Amino acid sequence: MVLSMAVPLVLHILAAVIWVGGMFFAYMALRPAMGATLDPQSRPRLWLHTLDRFFRWVWGCVAVLLVTGLWMVFGVYGGMGATGAYVHTMLALGLVMMALFAHVYFAPFRRLRQAVTVRHNADAAFQIGQIRRIVGINLLLGLLVISIAAAGPYF
Repeated sequence: MVLSMAVPLVLHILAAVIWVGGMFFAYMALRPAMGATLDPQSRPRLWLHTLDRFFRWVWGCVAVLLVTGLWMVFGVYGGMGATGAYVHTMLALGLVMMALFAHVYFAPFRRLRQAVTVRHNADAAFQIGQIRRIVGINLLLGLLVISIAAAGPYF
């Protein structure tokens, strides 16, 4: 069981760190730095290109998190009935995070791309605000899930 758990657990943790760490960086460091240094006309293009690259990584992380999480639950523990409530909570919150990410990707991010293409900065700024709010929620959820993962077995 130790070896069969090591590979999915390491991949799972790395995917979570990349996703949540990326949101933390974007929200807490990149956003304020852009606001302090770039003129408002330059920000939408930078956000578009930054998020485009980051979101490719997030799609990979989502896939890894789903595959490895289900691998551990069903392949190692024998199903959801054999796991603690903290695992159920992590799965539920993870699915909410994935749904929020999919919404960001297919709605405001798509509209941001269109607004940047036609150089409509007011609409681009609005979409960036939408993305920021949802990423803020997802960041809080991600930090909560990490806390549950770290401390869950001890409750």
